[in-house]
Amino acid sequence: MRLVLLLLLAAIALDQPSHAQDWPQRPVKIVVPFAAGGNADSIARIIGQQLGDAFAQPFIIENRPGATGTIAAEVVARSAGDGYTLLLASLPLIDIVPATTKAPFDPLKDFAPISAVATNALIFVVHPSLPVKSIPDLVAYAREQHGQVSYAAAGVGSVTHLGMVLLLKRAGVEMTPIMYKGGAAMLTDTIAGHVKVYVSNVSTLVPYAESDLLRLLAVSSRQRVPALPRVPTLIESGFPGLEIVNWTGLMAPANTPREIVDRIAKEVARAVKDPKIAALLTANGVDPLGNTPDEFAAMIAAEIPVWADAVKSAGIREK
Repeated sequence: MRLVLLLLLAAIALDQPSHAQDWPQRPVKIVVPFAAGGNADSIARIIGQQLGDAFAQPFIIENRPGATGTIAAEVVARSAGDGYTLLLASLPLIDIVPATTKAPFDPLKDFAPISAVATNALIFVVHPSLPVKSIPDLVAYAREQHGQVSYAAAGVGSVTHLGMVLLLKRAGVEMTPIMYKGGAAMLTDTIAGHVKVYVSNVSTLVPYAESDLLRLLAVSSRQRVPALPRVPTLIESGFPGLEIVNWTGLMAPANTPREIVDRIAKEVARAVKDPKIAALLTANGVDPLGNTPDEFAAMIAAEIPVWADAVKSAGIREK
């Protein structure tokens, strides 16, 4: 009977998918929630190429844009946890979208964080005509104007919108958001003085660091940005602990074997430490990171309530 049982178990094992240590035996798919040609797509292709080389199997990019990324996220969340379907996730999709809409996925229960490939900070700038030279100056000026100062942001519920909301809540002042569909129009209108305050990704404003077209007040990262060494952080500007950093990373379906998750994370970390790959990511306006699955999971868990609070403070109702 024991022999029969052992033979039966062996037969069942042979009929199961390959063990985690044998992964991958076929191409792996990275689902990107945005159209081809954008920043997220570029990051996916950069890291996908490196993972393909490392594992000797193609990592194929599948673009699934629409519904603020929830289409792509649901596809991955409902996929088999076998390591052959991954998601190129981002902070807005995982931390913000579930707080603003009835998302078809649970950001904590439906995914296994692998690694945050890269991050990018925000930068707060003003038109030179505004009588402020620092974040404390801006806060004082906004308080004097009783909420009549406007700022440009990339849409309701965007990181730039809610990033300013977090700052204003900490400062105890109000400002009026002006929503734009794209960064080009925001930048043009701020330079022209049509709107006086602008929140953007750091990479967009680096070329203006030495110009007198805009005044750069602060970056939202924990430490100063190497490309902007004279621009202080929000923390240095009198807001201890206030760090606002967007991220792009890889996630897998929740039941993906930890061994596979760890192997991918290890190769992501290895890739972003390569000077050539780091340069490619930097050229796309992001800072290489490549943290561990546990670090990535802890980062997400800590961020979700912060952004949910920002959504509530902004008065955004669930759709």
